[in-house]
Amino acid sequence: MSALHEINQNVRNIKPLVSSVLTRRASQIKEELRQGAKKPYKDVIDICWDDSHRAGVKPLSFVRQVLATCIYPQLMKSDRLPVDVKQRAQTLLRGCNGGSVGSYADTDTAEMINSISAFIKRRDGGASAGDIYVTPGSLWSLTTFLTALVNRGSLRTGVLTPVPGHCTTISVLTGMGAVAAPYHLSEEHGWELNVEELRRALESAQRTCNPVALYIINPGSPSGHVQSRASIQEVIRFVSENKLFLLANEVYQDCVYGEKRGFVSYKRVLGEMGPPFADTVELASFHSVSKGLTGESGLRCGYVELVNLDPAVKRCMATVFSLNNCAPTMGQIALDLMLNPPQPGDPSYPLYEMETQNIWNMLVHNVKRAFEVINGLPNFCCQAVEGGTFTFPRLHLPPKAIQRAKDMGLEPDTFYCIRLLEEAGLMAGPGCENGQKDGTYHIRFSIMTTEETMEEALRRLSRFHTQFTKDFA
Repeated sequence: MSALHEINQNVRNIKPLVSSVLTRRASQIKEELRQGAKKPYKDVIDICWDDSHRAGVKPLSFVRQVLATCIYPQLMKSDRLPVDVKQRAQTLLRGCNGGSVGSYADTDTAEMINSISAFIKRRDGGASAGDIYVTPGSLWSLTTFLTALVNRGSLRTGVLTPVPGHCTTISVLTGMGAVAAPYHLSEEHGWELNVEELRRALESAQRTCNPVALYIINPGSPSGHVQSRASIQEVIRFVSENKLFLLANEVYQDCVYGEKRGFVSYKRVLGEMGPPFADTVELASFHSVSKGLTGESGLRCGYVELVNLDPAVKRCMATVFSLNNCAPTMGQIALDLMLNPPQPGDPSYPLYEMETQNIWNMLVHNVKRAFEVINGLPNFCCQAVEGGTFTFPRLHLPPKAIQRAKDMGLEPDTFYCIRLLEEAGLMAGPGCENGQKDGTYHIRFSIMTTEETMEEALRRLSRFHTQFTKDFA
């Protein structure tokens, strides 16, 4: 490729992430601080992403002890490790080719598939091992599945996608030459999903593309909304009526803290609805070790469960998934540990219970404090966060600030986030990256960080926002 015009046009159409620019600038500021530059802050706080360990949340001891023992089996001789850690490591190593985590791991090992199947059965009441595939994370799973759904033709393939939603999903669809057909979550009603809005989005999309699938994120990211059972039933009826494939991203399922909400999977609701829905609605459900209480983002592993696919299509998808050769071995081990944690009576259980409860308490604290502080600031409002690891508050920016941003060729919330980083050393993501209704502005930041970091981030945000409002009054 000697020139830009030789690169696939769809790839050229992918827009760079605004947060990547912020990340580069944050790195520069960190280097400036190391070299003694004088700024009104001593460090940069990055709450743009929900990378828990990067944000200072400590890894779970049981997970890391088993991982360490699998990498270095000589630790089996140590008296400092609990017995159940050694036993789990021995079991997992027996499932590795050559007894080593350095070998390729098969994508369809019976041990791993059975482990996932047992987890889904406990959660949903039933699972078929033949419908489950281990993958290098939920994004890889989604991308691979979308590759199969997108057809080349005179009318481009469309996928209904939530706004706000994951910016990476839009990039993936753009790179494939497909259309991301937006449906807006209702901010005024806590970011709930409204089926009438789905109908509007479908009718609008049908004018320019061929919609084949509906993509759902539940619990919502970055919206923080958790769907009720009734809402899920409505969505299932909608996709059945319109013959759409249902793609359910459920990676935040163990992060639900709304008092009136609890996570229920699309697979479970679909099964409970009975025929004809339970037998006909095509569903792909994604889960990952990267999010939630485990938070092992760097190990890159997850699974996808396929429901009600035609046997011939399922065989085709099995071939597609097998082309990756395998998900990372250490990631598969972490996935097994997430699905099968220590149980009461196990030596590791008391520490595991304490650590997971501490993370839970931290999240509940951060959710409450972010809601209180943001809603106490002028021209700022935040919906209650029921689940997930983000909050997505709305900014009512002064006209002067909006005009200044336009003069600089920036989206107004991007302008706000750049100033926030430069003046307060706080990195948050602009709402335009996740999508938002025209004329509204938001910022995105993660609550998956330590209480101390969250309190300092909120202090910096409060001081900056107050001054920003005065500067552009």
